[in-house]
Amino acid sequence: MTETYGGASCPFFPPQSSITRLRLGDPSLDPIKQTAKNVVDGAFRDVLTSPAARDLFTAKVSDEEISNRPLDEWFGFASSTADITEDDEFLRLCCAVALLHAFVQANWTGPDLDLKPLDIISGSAVTEDLLHQKSITELAYGGEPAYHLAQVPVFLRLAKLLLDLPYRHCKSIPWWRLRAWLVHEQVLDEPVAVPSDLLVSVEPLLQDFASHPDLAGRLILEQGLLEHHLGHDKAAADYFIRAARATQLEYELTGALGKRTKFQQNDITQLVLLAESRTREDDESAADESNPGDAVPSAAVSESVADSSKSVMPDTLALNDDTLLERTEFTSSSAGSRLARIDPSSQSPLHPLDQCILLALCLNVRNTSPSHGLTAEQMSPYVSRVISHPRNWSVHTMALLLRSRLEAHRTRTVERSTLQLQALVDQMPTADSTITERLRYFHAIPLPSKWEMERELALRFLSIGVVKSALEIFERLEMWEEVVKCWQSMERRDKGIAIVRDLLEGRKAEAETVISREKTSSERRRQVLDATRKAKLWCLLGDLEPENALEHYNRAWDTSQESSGRAMRSLGGYYFARADYPNAITCLHRAVSINPLLGRSWFILGCAYVRVEDWEGARSSFTRCVTIDDEDGESWNNLASVYLRMGEAGKKIEAEDNADGELEEQAAQLTVSDDTSKSIPFANKMLAFRALKQGLKFGYDSWRMWSNYMIVAMDVGELNEACRALARVVEERSAKDGEQSVDEDVLERLVDAVTRAPANANDAVEGDISTGTVARNPNEGHGLLRQVTDLFERTILPRVSSSRIFRARARLLTWQGLWEEVVNAYLEGYRCSSAGTMEKGETDVGKWREAVEEVVDIADVLTNFGPRVEGFNWKLQARSIVRTFMGRTKDFEDEPEWARLTVLQEEIRKEE
Repeated sequence: MTETYGGASCPFFPPQSSITRLRLGDPSLDPIKQTAKNVVDGAFRDVLTSPAARDLFTAKVSDEEISNRPLDEWFGFASSTADITEDDEFLRLCCAVALLHAFVQANWTGPDLDLKPLDIISGSAVTEDLLHQKSITELAYGGEPAYHLAQVPVFLRLAKLLLDLPYRHCKSIPWWRLRAWLVHEQVLDEPVAVPSDLLVSVEPLLQDFASHPDLAGRLILEQGLLEHHLGHDKAAADYFIRAARATQLEYELTGALGKRTKFQQNDITQLVLLAESRTREDDESAADESNPGDAVPSAAVSESVADSSKSVMPDTLALNDDTLLERTEFTSSSAGSRLARIDPSSQSPLHPLDQCILLALCLNVRNTSPSHGLTAEQMSPYVSRVISHPRNWSVHTMALLLRSRLEAHRTRTVERSTLQLQALVDQMPTADSTITERLRYFHAIPLPSKWEMERELALRFLSIGVVKSALEIFERLEMWEEVVKCWQSMERRDKGIAIVRDLLEGRKAEAETVISREKTSSERRRQVLDATRKAKLWCLLGDLEPENALEHYNRAWDTSQESSGRAMRSLGGYYFARADYPNAITCLHRAVSINPLLGRSWFILGCAYVRVEDWEGARSSFTRCVTIDDEDGESWNNLASVYLRMGEAGKKIEAEDNADGELEEQAAQLTVSDDTSKSIPFANKMLAFRALKQGLKFGYDSWRMWSNYMIVAMDVGELNEACRALARVVEERSAKDGEQSVDEDVLERLVDAVTRAPANANDAVEGDISTGTVARNPNEGHGLLRQVTDLFERTILPRVSSSRIFRARARLLTWQGLWEEVVNAYLEGYRCSSAGTMEKGETDVGKWREAVEEVVDIADVLTNFGPRVEGFNWKLQARSIVRTFMGRTKDFEDEPEWARLTVLQEEIRKEE
C-alpha cells in the first residue's frame, strides 16, 4: 500500500507507515521526515522557510515583468516537473499542505499566524500588496469574486498551484485537491461548479482504505461536505450515511421518557439520539488513523495528539433559564429501540470523527426538512449528543455554533444563542489549544471562516433589532452589500448609494485594507480594486438606482471583461421584469454558463422560455433546477406544466398578471391550465404526473400544485391520487373560498368511476375469490369507494355544501343501496339549490324557471326512493316542498311553467 523512498513512506495515509511512529526528539530523523513531522505539528514557518522551500518560492521573472505575470509563471513550477525525484515531489506536497493549513489557521481556526508571505517568497520587486492583489484576483472563479479581506490569500493560491502539478509517487494528491477546492469554494461569494473529475478521482483511494475504516469514513465524509456546500443535498446525505457505515457508527433517533422543564411533574417522551462508536484498539491508534487532515496525508502524529483531552475547550455558555433545564433529564431508556441497551442519560463519549459525522447528519436533517416544523427538534438531539462530551476544539466549536443557530428563534434561548456566537468569534485569536488539535478535524466539519462567523453574528444582531452593532461589523468586514441593507432598513437609501459611489470613484478607501498595506493614495486604490469586485459594486449600485439600473449592470459586465455572473443575473432579472423575454434569455443563459450552480437563475430562465413558448428550453432549465435542488417544489410544478405543453402549437401556460411587477412573483405564478388537450402524448402526461408527485413532497401546502396534480392524475387515470389531491385542495381553500374550492366536475367523475363497476363486491373482483387471490383496481369501483366516501364524509361535507355536491353524494349512495341516506342527501342538495333558497319577492324569471326544474326533480326523487325507506312519509315531504315553493313565488303565476307545479301538486295529492 505504501511507496518507499530512502526507507521512508510516501504520504499515503496508512497508519502503520514508518512516518506514523515518528516522535519528537528522535535523532534518526532525516530532513524529509522532519519536514513531514513539522507539517503535522503545525510548524509551518519551519517548513516554508527551509532552504529547499525558499528555493521553490523564489521569483524567477524579472522585476519589470513581475507585476504583469500571473503567479504560476513567477516560480516556474510546471517547467520543473519532468524529472522530479520522489524526495522533491514529497517536499512539494509538504509545502502545499503547509500553505493550505497556514491559510486555514489564519482565516478559520486561529490562533494568529506567525508567518507572512514575504517570509517565504523571495524577489526584489515582490511586495505584500502585490501578492495580495494578484492572489485575490486569481482566486476569483466562475464569475464569483474571492473575499478581498481574507488573510494571506497567496498561501491558498500557491497551495492550489502546487497541488495541480502532476504527481507520480504520492497517491493521496486527489484527496488534497478535494480539500483545497472545498477551502477555495468557501472564499468565493457564491458556490461554483468544481472540476467534474474531482470527486471521481478520490474513489480509488477507498479501495486502498478497506482495512482502515476511519480513513474511509473520513474521505467519504469530506466528499459529502463538498456536495453539501455545492447545494447537492441528496448526494451529500448519501455520503454522510456511507461515512457512518464505514466507521461503524451506530446511531438512532428515538424517544425516551424525561423532563425538559424545572417544574415538569410528569415524564413525557423526549427525542434523544442514541449513538455508540465502535471500539478502537487504543486512543493513539485511533488518533493516528483518523488524522489524515493534520497535514501530510498520513500521519506523522506527535505525542501531543494524545493530549487533546487536556486542552481547553471553547466556553459552553449555560442557559440560566428559570424554566428550561440545561439539558433534558431522562428517566427511562427507549423501549423497543435497537440501541435500547444505552442509557440516554449517561451515554459514553463518541470518537471525534463520529462526532463530525453526526454533525453532518444534522445538516442533512436541516436540508431535507425545511418546511416541516420539526427541523430544530430533530437537529437538537444530534447537537446535544456531541456537546455532551467535548473531544476536540474545532468539533466542539462547530457543535456550539449549530446549537446557537437552533436557539436563535426561541425567546427563552435567543440570548444564549447570541452570546454563544459572540464567544465563538472572540475565541479564534486565542491560543487556548494547539494548532494541531484545531486543524485535526477541520476538513471533516463545515466550520465557517472567521468573516462568515462574524457576518452571522452581525445578521443575528440585525434580526433582534441591534442595527448599529450589525452595521459596525459589516463595515469592518467591508461587506458593502450588507452595509447598504442596514442603511435601507433605517430608510437611508441615499446613504447606501453614497457609500457605493465613493468606493467606485475612489473617494472612499476600505479602511482595514489601507492600514494593513500602508496605502494612502486613492489613485492607488482604484488600481488595485480587482475587476470582479468592482463589477459587483456596479451591480449593487444598479439595485439601488432602478432608474439607471440598465446602465449600471452593463457597466458591471464591461468592467468584469464579460466574466461577472452577478452582472448577467442582474441584467436577466431586469429584462424579465419588463417582459423583454428574448433579452432576458440571452443574459440568463450567459449567467448560467458562468455559474451553473445557482438554481434561481435557471428558474427565471425557464420562466422566460415559457413566455416565448420555447418548451424544450423551459424543460431543460427546470430540469436543471430540480437537479440542483430536488426539494424545489415550484420548479417541479413548472416542469410538469412544460411537459403538458410540449408539442402543442400555439398554447401557453397560464400566468397571472402581477401589478407590482416583482420578478419572483411573476415567476412563481405559472400554473397548469385545467383544460388538458387530448393532443398531448400520454408519455408527456405521465412525466408531468411524476414531476408533480415529486414536487408535492416539498410543496405540500400549495393548493395550486395539488390542483394541477389532481387534473393530471385524472387525465392519466390515477383516480386514487386525484381523490387525495382534491381532498388537499379543499382542506387548503375551503375556509376562504367555500364551495369554489371543490372541483365538482372532478368529483362527479370520481363518483362515475366508482359506480360504473358492479355494485356487488363479489362480481367486481379480479382473480379467484375462492382462493383468496382477489385484486381490486384502486382507481375504480370498490377499490376507489373507500377513498371517495372519506372524501365526502371527512373532507368536503364538514367544510362545504352545494346542491351539486349532495347530488353526487346521492348517486354514490344509490349505487350502494343506502336508500335512507340517498333521500337525505337529495333533500340536503335541494335545500342548497336555487329552489330551496329562493325568497319571496324574487323577480328573475330565468332563475325561477331553473328552480321549477329542481322542484320537479326532488319530487321525482321522493316518488322513486321514498317508498324504499321504512317509516318515511315521503308524500308529506313532497307536498310540503311543492306547496312552500309555490307560496314563495306567487308572483310568477302567469308564467307557463306555473301549470307544471299545479299538475305536480295534484299528482302528489292523488298518491295519498
